[in-house]
Amino acid sequence: MYIIVGLGNPEEKYLKTFHNMGYIAVGDVAAKTGVKFKKRECEAFVAEANINGEKIIMARPVTYMNASGRAVKQLLAKYKTDAEHLIIMYDDYDIPKGSVRIRPSGSAGTHNGMRSVIAEIGTQNFIRIRIGIRDSEVNIPIINYVLSEVRKEDYELFISACGRAADAALAIAGGESVENAMTKFNG
Repeated sequence: MYIIVGLGNPEEKYLKTFHNMGYIAVGDVAAKTGVKFKKRECEAFVAEANINGEKIIMARPVTYMNASGRAVKQLLAKYKTDAEHLIIMYDDYDIPKGSVRIRPSGSAGTHNGMRSVIAEIGTQNFIRIRIGIRDSEVNIPIINYVLSEVRKEDYELFISACGRAADAALAIAGGESVENAMTKFNG
C-alpha cells in the first residue's frame, strides 16, 4: 500500500498559488483513479483507490504547509505503513518551473513543508515528486513568490507538470520502480 500526500495550504485563497502544486497533483491522482476526497482524518482530506489490486491512500493535509509532517505521521500510523511506501508531492523552488523530478530520498532543501515531514517521521527515506516553480524572470523573496498565484500565461505549464507528477505517482504505486519512473518522468 502507498500513501500519496500532496502538500499545500487548505484555504481557497491559496488554491492557485505555487505552494499548492502538491495539492493540485494529488487531486490529479484522485481524478485519474476516479475517486474524490470525501473524508477527513489524520488532519487531512483523504481519498482511497486501488491500483493493480493494491490500496492507495491520497491525502491533502489541512495543517498548512509548515506543519504538514503532523498529518503525514498520523497517516503512516493509522494505515500501518512505513516511509518506504510514502510518496510526497510538492512545489520546489530549487528547480525550474514546469519540471518534474522524482527522488527516492534526500533532504528538505529550502522547503519548510518537507522539513516538517522529515522532522515528524524521523527519516528522509521516502519518495518525493517535486514540481519545479522557479522562474528566473521573477525577483521577489521566496516566501512572497510561493504564496503568489501562478501567472495566467504559465497556468497550462503548471497544470501539465502536475498531471505528469500524478502519472509518476500512479506508476510507482502501481509497481513501477522509482528508477524507471525517474527515467520516464524526470525533466
